[in-house]
Amino acid sequence: MMETLAIGDLAARSGVATSALRYYEREGLIRSTRTAGNQRRYLRSELRRVAFIKIAQQVGVSLEEIREALSELPEGRTPTKADWARLSARWRGRLEERILLMQRLRDQLTGCIGCGCLSLQRCNLINPADRLGARGTGPQMIVNPPD
Repeated sequence: MMETLAIGDLAARSGVATSALRYYEREGLIRSTRTAGNQRRYLRSELRRVAFIKIAQQVGVSLEEIREALSELPEGRTPTKADWARLSARWRGRLEERILLMQRLRDQLTGCIGCGCLSLQRCNLINPADRLGARGTGPQMIVNPPD
């Protein structure tokens, strides 16, 4: 029989609150079985799913995107290294885009980001009269930088 963890053990090992684990389960992101006393039991392999959810959320991935990715993993068995590799390959481009966005934010936040505020002296040089606003909403130097 495969080793299972009580919800408190899963929470302690994953660093995720039991309330969040129950929420993830309601949302179909993780699965448990129930004991005769109706207590949740999680396969140890659910730790990897929880870790994936936690780190993806920390880098700004939405729960909907996480759900979509996890739906690609097999239902009736523990995902293998090959299963996770397929998920990783599908996410590579999306993650690269997020990395570039975070790097631009890190590198440009102290200067004009093209948001239209025109409050920094450099804004008048980089974005005179908020001309970047014609390209779209938000911080255009970060989300849609010029080539």
